[in-house]
Amino acid sequence: MTSATAERTGILNRLLDAEQERFRALHPRSAAAWQEGRQHYLYGGPSHWMRRWAGGFPVYAEQANGAHIRDIDGRDYVDFCLGDTGGMCGHAPEAVTEAALAQLKRGATMMLPTEDSIWVGAELSRRFGPKYWTLTTSATDANRAAIRISRMITGRRKVLVFSGCYHGGVEEAHVEIRDGRVGLRNMIHPNGIDHDAVSRVVEFNDVAALEAALAHGDVACVLTEPLMTNFGMIPVDPGFHRALRDLTRRAGTVLIIDETHTLSCGPGGYTQSHGLEPDIFVAGKAIAGGIPAGIFGLSEEIAERLWELVPHVNPRQRQSAHLGFGGTLAGNALTVATMRAVLEKVLTSANYERMIGTATWLAQEARRLIEAAGLPWHVTQIGARAEIMFMPKPPRSGADVIAGRQPDLETLLHAFYMNEGILVTPFHTMLLMCPATSARDVDKHTAVFAQFNDLVKGAGAI
Repeated sequence: MTSATAERTGILNRLLDAEQERFRALHPRSAAAWQEGRQHYLYGGPSHWMRRWAGGFPVYAEQANGAHIRDIDGRDYVDFCLGDTGGMCGHAPEAVTEAALAQLKRGATMMLPTEDSIWVGAELSRRFGPKYWTLTTSATDANRAAIRISRMITGRRKVLVFSGCYHGGVEEAHVEIRDGRVGLRNMIHPNGIDHDAVSRVVEFNDVAALEAALAHGDVACVLTEPLMTNFGMIPVDPGFHRALRDLTRRAGTVLIIDETHTLSCGPGGYTQSHGLEPDIFVAGKAIAGGIPAGIFGLSEEIAERLWELVPHVNPRQRQSAHLGFGGTLAGNALTVATMRAVLEKVLTSANYERMIGTATWLAQEARRLIEAAGLPWHVTQIGARAEIMFMPKPPRSGADVIAGRQPDLETLLHAFYMNEGILVTPFHTMLLMCPATSARDVDKHTAVFAQFNDLVKGAGAI
C-alpha cells in the first residue's frame, strides 16, 4: 500500500466513523431494538442480510407507503432500495393491498388452483413470450427448478455462470474466477459441494471464453441475467446476446435468463424489449408486489422434452410427480391474487414509462454533478434502475469490478445517505424507482449526492 493510498484509507475511515456515530445518535430506538434482537436471532435480525446496512445496525421500520419509509425513531426516508427490488411496485400499493385482503378473507393457501391463476398464466405468456409456467416461492426456487430440468433433459451435470453473478441460494452460482479457476464468492462456504464438478464460470461479455467452456459438451445450462446487476451493474456488449444464444444452441445447452432485477426494464422485462429467446425464463421478487414469489417458464421445445421424461397427461394415474422441485406454498391463492393485481394494475406500460423517466432524470442529474466536480465516477442506467459506480467507466466483466471497485467509498455513501434520509441497496449503489417515486424524491437525491461529493472532495478522499 502506497503512502497516498494509506492516507486516503485513513481519511475514509475517519469520515465513516463520524457518520456511524451520527447514525447512532439519530437512531436510539433502533439501536436498542438491535441489541434486543441479537439475543434471539442468529445474526441479530429475522434475516442475516438485515445486518448489512452501513450504519452498524439497521433502522427498524414502522411503516412504508409508496416510495417512503418511516422508522421507529420517527425518521423518514426516500426509499431507492425498495427491498432490493421486492418493493419495485412501491410500498403498500392500493391494488395489491386490496387484492391481498380480499383473498385472505377467502383463504390464503389450499394447494388448489384459483380462477386468477388462469388469467396470470395467460398474462405471463403475453408479456414474456409463450411459455409453460410454474410458480414458486422465490427466484432462488425457480432457478433451482430450471437447473434441475436442464440436467434432466440434457443428461449433463455442469451449470455455467458468469463471474460475479448472483442467482439467489443456487449452489452452482456461488462461484467466481479466482486465480484463473473456479473459486467461491467471498464468505461463501463450499457446503460439501465440489464446485469444479458442477460449475463452470467465465467472464461476462467474453464470447471466446464462453465458446471454449461450452465446447466440453458437459454444460447442461447457462444461467445469466440479461446484464449483470448484482456485482455493480455490468452492461452487455453489443452482439453478446446473439452470440450467447447461437453458442448455446450449437452446444445443446439450455439458456436460462434470470430477470429478477431486469424486470425494471419494462412490462416484458429486458427479454421482451430486446427480443431475447431464452429456453427458460425466470423472475421473482417484484412479481407479486412483495409477497414471496417466483416464476419460471419453459419454451414449448423444453416442455416437450420434459414431458417425454415425465408425461403431463395420463388419465389412469394422478396428474403429478415430485420432480425434485416445488413446495406446498408455491402458487398459493394469496400469491396468485397479488400477482394478478401487480400485472394488471401496477406494473403497467404507463407506470413503467413514469418509472423509467424518473430514473433517467436521476441518472442525468448524478452525471451532471460528477462532471461538474471532475470526479472519476460514472452512472449506468437500465430501465427504472440506475447505479453510481466509483470508477471512470462501466466495467465489462467481474474482473473489471474487482479491479476498480472502491468498497470503502460505497460504505461511506451508504452511511451518509441514511443519515440524510435516503435508502439505497446496502450491497451496492443501485437506485430503483417505483411508480410512486416523484420528482421531489429525485431532487432530494440530487441535493444529498451533491453534499456527499463536497464531503469527500473537501476531506481529500478522492
